[in-house]
Amino acid sequence: MSRIDMLKQFPFTFSVESPALNHTFPSPRCFLLESFKLHQKGLWKSECICDPEVTSVKDLSKTTDWSMGSALCPCTEPEHNVSTPLTSWKDYYRWRSLPLQSPVAVLLHWPLTLYHCVQLSHLQTSKYDSQDTLCIHYLGPEKELYQLAVFGELRALFPGVRIYIELVGPAVPKSRDGELVTISNYAHCCDESCFCKSSIGSKDLSCSAVTFKLRKGLYHERYSDIVKDSKPHLIVAANAGIAAYPSWISTIEIIRKVGIPAIFTDFCEEAAHLASSCIASITGQPLRVPLAVHPIRQA
Repeated sequence: MSRIDMLKQFPFTFSVESPALNHTFPSPRCFLLESFKLHQKGLWKSECICDPEVTSVKDLSKTTDWSMGSALCPCTEPEHNVSTPLTSWKDYYRWRSLPLQSPVAVLLHWPLTLYHCVQLSHLQTSKYDSQDTLCIHYLGPEKELYQLAVFGELRALFPGVRIYIELVGPAVPKSRDGELVTISNYAHCCDESCFCKSSIGSKDLSCSAVTFKLRKGLYHERYSDIVKDSKPHLIVAANAGIAAYPSWISTIEIIRKVGIPAIFTDFCEEAAHLASSCIASITGQPLRVPLAVHPIRQA
């Protein structure tokens, strides 16, 4: 709590003073979404608790619409590639020519976290291998499964690179275990005349597509099957809760054994400190990447 002033420093102007909570808007987030007419729409559905169907649905819906105008969302190619690494939301919004009033950061923290993890791991984005492919094993996805379209932004962050992501976790529906999902364009805006709706704007650019493979189960239980298809350059787990779930012990032991760089985020600083202690006790060594506040964190 002593760092609350630093933690709440964001450049955005979309903060909304919430009225008294009621049955219509049971949380401040619901009220924020409604202020943009996004409450219970498309990619934003799983951002609140109003629709229980979102968390119990058997099949993942491939929603691809931002449900907002082109001026507020990144629905087409950027004007230019990233010239220097992005280190903040302000950098990202400036690069994508987005107004700070846009709430897209609420969803884009998923792909921007992956981007930040790649920077932290010091991977050379120009040549991951002879095929210009970046392979990431992403552990414990939950809400992300219903927002896959936002990961299309990785195409802009890593131009010309094929992104292959293994999504591994208990929340993957059994009926979708082993399924491939390819994102070859950006999530669309709601402007009918926008370039993102054209055949050229939605063209399948296989040289910079994002491909997911869904795997149900715990990473250490599925690892032998997964590495038959893909060997990762990086392992990432968002909001991992390492100290809260003993099942992480076997997964961390596997990661230590194979020696692949792995980066974890957690919900709050205390959880991160506990996770750091757990990892160190399992691996017998301190973290290589120091514990730090994520600069492009959830808005």
